[in-house]
Amino acid sequence: MTTPAPRAGRREWIGFTVLMLPLLLVSMDVSVLYFAVPFISAELRPSATQQLWIFDIYGFVLAGLLITMGALGDRIGRRRLLLIGAGAFGAASLLAAYADSTATLIAARAVLGVGGATLMPSTLALVRNMFHDAKQRGTAIGIWTATLTGGIAIGPVLSGILLEHFWWGSIFLINIPAMLMLLLLAPLLVPEFRTAATGRFDLVSAALSLGALLPVIYGIKEMARDGLSPVRVLAIVGGLLVGALFLHRQRTRAYPMVDLALFRRRGFAGSLAVNLLAMFAIIGFAIFTTQHLQLVLGLSPLRAALWSLVPSLAVGGVAPAAAALAQRVERAYLIGAGFAIAVLGFVVLTQVTPDSALWVLLVGASIYAGGLVMVMSLVTELVLGAAPPEQAGVASALTESSSELGGALGMAILGSVGAAVYRREIVDGLPAGLPADTGAAAQETLGGALAVAQGLPAELADAVRHAAGVAFTDGLHLAAYAAMVVMLAGAVTALVTLRGLRPGDPTATEALPADRAPSGHPDPLPASHAAASAEA
Repeated sequence: MTTPAPRAGRREWIGFTVLMLPLLLVSMDVSVLYFAVPFISAELRPSATQQLWIFDIYGFVLAGLLITMGALGDRIGRRRLLLIGAGAFGAASLLAAYADSTATLIAARAVLGVGGATLMPSTLALVRNMFHDAKQRGTAIGIWTATLTGGIAIGPVLSGILLEHFWWGSIFLINIPAMLMLLLLAPLLVPEFRTAATGRFDLVSAALSLGALLPVIYGIKEMARDGLSPVRVLAIVGGLLVGALFLHRQRTRAYPMVDLALFRRRGFAGSLAVNLLAMFAIIGFAIFTTQHLQLVLGLSPLRAALWSLVPSLAVGGVAPAAAALAQRVERAYLIGAGFAIAVLGFVVLTQVTPDSALWVLLVGASIYAGGLVMVMSLVTELVLGAAPPEQAGVASALTESSSELGGALGMAILGSVGAAVYRREIVDGLPAGLPADTGAAAQETLGGALAVAQGLPAELADAVRHAAGVAFTDGLHLAAYAAMVVMLAGAVTALVTLRGLRPGDPTATEALPADRAPSGHPDPLPASHAAASAEA
C-alpha cells in the first residue's frame, strides 16, 4: 500500500508566500524600465546603443545563466543560492538607483540579471521540495505561474506611478525591502535542499551553456527588432554550435551539469516543448496589444499600462483553478483545452479594427492569456513531476530557458509577420501627394507613420493615420492566424506526448536503465532520505 505524501502546513505556505516576493520583483524588472527611459536619457545621456543595452542586458544575462544557476543550486543548496541571489539583487538595485553614469547602470542591470538567474529556478525548485502532496504542489505552481506573468504586467504600471512622484531610481529601490525580508524570513521558513552529488562543479559546461543560450537569444531578439543581418545570423549559428558542444560534454561526463537522461523521462521533453509554444504566443503577441492601445487608440503610456492589466486580473485565478481541475481531468486534455481557448481568443482578435471598441481587444487578450496561463501552470507541474527531486533545480532552469527562447521566437516571428503585412498594406493606403521621404518614413512602422502625420495638414494627417491603423490591424490579424496555427501544434504535441502522464508518475522513469541513478550518479541519495536529511 502506497503511503500518502505528507501535506504542507502553515509554515510551508507562509514560506511559499515569502518565495513569491523575489519572483514578483524579478519578473517586474523585465518591464519596469518602460516609462523610465526618458528620465534616464535626460540625466545620463546614453547613446542609442547604450540605451538598448540598459534595456536588454538584464534579460540576456538572466537567460544565459539560468541552467548554470539551476545546477549550482542543486549542488550547493537551493535556499543558500536563493539568499546569495537576493543579496546580489538588492545590492545591484541600490547601485542602479544611484547610478551616475550609463556604464554603471548597465553594469548594475547585468548584476540584476545574475541575481534573477539565481532566484527564478531556486523558487520553483524549492516549491518541489516544500510540497510533496500532488494537489498542494499543483496549487502552489499555479500561484507561482500567476505571480510570474502578473509581475511582467505590473512592472510598467508601478513604474509609471513611481515616476509620477519620485526620481527614476525609485523603480529600483522598491526591490530592496522585499530582498531584506527574504534574507530575514527564508532561513526561518524555507527548508534547505541539496543533492548528494560528487565531483567538482563543471565550469566548462557553465561557460558553454552561457555561450549557447546568450548568442541565440540575442540574435533572435535583435532580428525581431531590426531585421536580418549577417551578425545576427552568425550569433544564432554560433550559439547553436556551442550548444552542440555543451550537449556532447553532458553525454560524456560522469557527473554532467544537465543529465540528458532527464529528456528520456516520459513527458519531460514534451512538457518543455509545450511550454515553449505557449510562451511563443503570450510574449510574441504582447507587442501587438501594447501598440494597439498606445498608437491606434491613442492612450497615454500609463493609461495603456493600466488597461493592459485587465487581462492579467481577468485570468488571475486560472492557474490555481486549472490545478484543482487537474485532480479530476487528465492534464493532457486540459492543456489541449487551454490551447483551444487561446485559439478562441485569437479569433476574437482577428475582429479588431482601428475603430473597434477597447473591450474587443481586452476580451480577446483575456481569453488567449487565460488559456495559455492554464497551459503554462500545468506543464510546469509536469516538468517538476517528471524530474527527480535532486534535479528540480536543473528542471526548473530548463523550464525557464524554454520560456525565454519561446518568448524570443514569438517576438521575432510574429513581429516579422505583422511588420511584413504593415509594409505591404501601407503602400496602397497612403494618400497621393506625400513627399518621398515622408512616405518612406510612414512605411517603416506605425509609430513612424503617426510621427509623419503630426507635420501634415489635417486632412492628409487623418488619411495617413487611417491607412497606418488599417495596415497595422491587418498585420495583427495575420499574426493572430499564425498564433492559432502554433496553438493547434501545441495542442497536438500535448495530446501525443503527455497523454496518460501524471506528475510523479512512476512510469516516467521507465525509459531509464534500471541500474542507473536518475541523476547519473552511481550511488544516489534516495529522494525520501534526501528530504529527511536536508538542512532545516
